[in-house]
Amino acid sequence: MIGPGRPLFVLFGSSIVQFSYSNEGWGAILAHAYARKADIILRGYGGWNSRRALEVLHKVFPKDAAVQPSLVIVYFGGNDSTEPHPSGLGPHVPLPEYVENMKKIAMHLKGLSENTHVMFLSTPPMNEGQTGESFGKCARTNEGCRIYSEACLKLCQEVDIKCIDLWTAIQQRDDWKTVCFTDGIHLSSEGSKLVGEEILKALAEEPSLCWRSLPTEFDEDSVFDPVDEEGKNINISNL
Repeated sequence: MIGPGRPLFVLFGSSIVQFSYSNEGWGAILAHAYARKADIILRGYGGWNSRRALEVLHKVFPKDAAVQPSLVIVYFGGNDSTEPHPSGLGPHVPLPEYVENMKKIAMHLKGLSENTHVMFLSTPPMNEGQTGESFGKCARTNEGCRIYSEACLKLCQEVDIKCIDLWTAIQQRDDWKTVCFTDGIHLSSEGSKLVGEEILKALAEEPSLCWRSLPTEFDEDSVFDPVDEEGKNINISNL
């Protein structure tokens, strides 16, 4: 740990999490909003589904860790929703198993500490006309994304976890197909901006997580602050 201790926010998921610091991503948006307030920790694994997430869950989030996260934001579902390959290989996870996997993830994270908050992101939509041949022969459809998104939302209601409905939120934009993705699946800067706004809006509802209510580290006045025209120091800690 690097002191003094700040709240830890962990982003856990597949490529939409792994890439969340590129292309002005939503992870970078959170890191900027919480600068000097919380540490945003990235645990993103491109191509992963909920099965692989379960395999490492206890390694990424050990229950005996000295410090537990204040918030974990979880996204899995897009890869799970791909259609099954005839070989039996590939990322597809049947819907009932996906729901059960996500429930196990949710319950483990909720049990880390009484102060750990959990937020899920539902499967976002995709632009089928933009994907081309980039993702092999395991087809993914926007209808499949909808089904897995709705299943995630329903699960979160049952286990009392906040869930951001990305499938609906992104499609509120009339031009979502052309501006929200880099390749039909992964988020562009515009897509990430929308995701970041939805997350920050949800976090604003929880005082212990809202960036405005968290203390700014080392924000006291100092003689080393910049000096204005009147010769007085200007505290720029919260700019």
